[in-house]
Amino acid sequence: MIDFEKFAAYSKPGPRYTSYPTAVEFHSGFGAKQYVENLQASDRQYAHVPLSVYVHLPFCRSACYFCGCNVVYTSKEEKKARYIEYFKKELALLAQSMDTSREVVQFHFGGGTPTFFNAHELQEVIESIRATFPHFAPDAEISCEVDPRYFTQDQMAVLRDGGFNRLSFGVQDFNPKVQEAIHRHQSPELVREAVELARKFGINSINFDLIYGLPFQNLASFKQTLDSVLELSPERLAIFNYAHVPWMKKTMRKIDESTLPPPQEKLQILRQSIEVLGAADYEMIGMDHFAKTSDDLYRAKQQKQLRRNFQGYTTKGFSQTVGIGLTSISEGVEYYAQNHKDMAAYEAAIDSGMLPTERGIKLTQEDRLRKSVIMELMNNLSLEFSHAQQEFGIDFRSHFAREIALLAPYEEAGLLTISQDAIATTQTGAMLIRNIAMCFDVYLHNTNEQKRFSKTI
Repeated sequence: MIDFEKFAAYSKPGPRYTSYPTAVEFHSGFGAKQYVENLQASDRQYAHVPLSVYVHLPFCRSACYFCGCNVVYTSKEEKKARYIEYFKKELALLAQSMDTSREVVQFHFGGGTPTFFNAHELQEVIESIRATFPHFAPDAEISCEVDPRYFTQDQMAVLRDGGFNRLSFGVQDFNPKVQEAIHRHQSPELVREAVELARKFGINSINFDLIYGLPFQNLASFKQTLDSVLELSPERLAIFNYAHVPWMKKTMRKIDESTLPPPQEKLQILRQSIEVLGAADYEMIGMDHFAKTSDDLYRAKQQKQLRRNFQGYTTKGFSQTVGIGLTSISEGVEYYAQNHKDMAAYEAAIDSGMLPTERGIKLTQEDRLRKSVIMELMNNLSLEFSHAQQEFGIDFRSHFAREIALLAPYEEAGLLTISQDAIATTQTGAMLIRNIAMCFDVYLHNTNEQKRFSKTI
């Protein structure tokens, strides 16, 4: 059983580890030239590694106050058409810079609101991707984030014809008072219609995004949301802890902090969610995802084949992510690269004949080692020393003596066990996996610079 009282005592700011090094370490010294060099080096050294294509479609009609994504708010159709033209130019530059004939095992539309683009626009983007990256694996995971408020049969038909087999619906909370506070209105009936449309077109893997910790939420209201969600029976759920970071996202300043549930109530909501979903045959995957026991995400967890990246948890193992579009992040074995966040800078880079890379980082051998360790912890909630020893030629206990010492208080508190050759978390310790992974993050320990993160709980 999870000891929530003990769990609550460990709340502190920390990274979510969708990458390592984390994005705060990216820098402008790694730009378009360095990105192209690393793309070409990857073709030579890691041609066997499959590709994952991430497309960022950044537009939304209006702001959802809780949102931490990189978004451009607009109601002008011409902005979307202009964006697609620059997107195509970026694809052409990529085709000159890397081998785009490598196999693609994942393709994901993120946003923004991808379904804010109409059916014709979505088809144009899909066809451009397919023309540039022609070799998709037969079992490729092809997914799209969907706002149920902007979702039509014509769009669904385009997604089906484009090979999409997974959809993720932004739900957050069904309570009208919460929806008013976060500036996002959508009824259970609207979401039901969206789900039924997806099922009608053969989508058998549906995810819902929920958030706990939003204004005016309480134990009873979130239970009602969970009950409504279970009636719609999605295969997967992502239940995120709301990260209130108004110093980073101006729209969050519109949320009255006095209306946010206190930490103890947030924990009660999380505990209730785990219990309710467990009774409905959903298992917790990693730190913030749930899946039906019939789902391949659950099976991947059982087989220790999960991988965590900027899109969440995936069953496909490591792939080289090619990020396309405003703010998108690319990941290779030895680097991360992020595109410009400012539209004018994005367009100017492309007009100059350069990929629109704003910043990134080249991983050292030590970065790669620590990334391997941290990601194994985040994926499996445990760590076998032999993996790092075999891949990097180290003696784990000697190399990480300091880190093992940092973990000692967690072991004394009954949150994990450290054997001669492994670290294994308890049920409560698994909930604190971000805290545990932080012990291996050298960037947190080797600087006096104060870095701001959301709280781990």
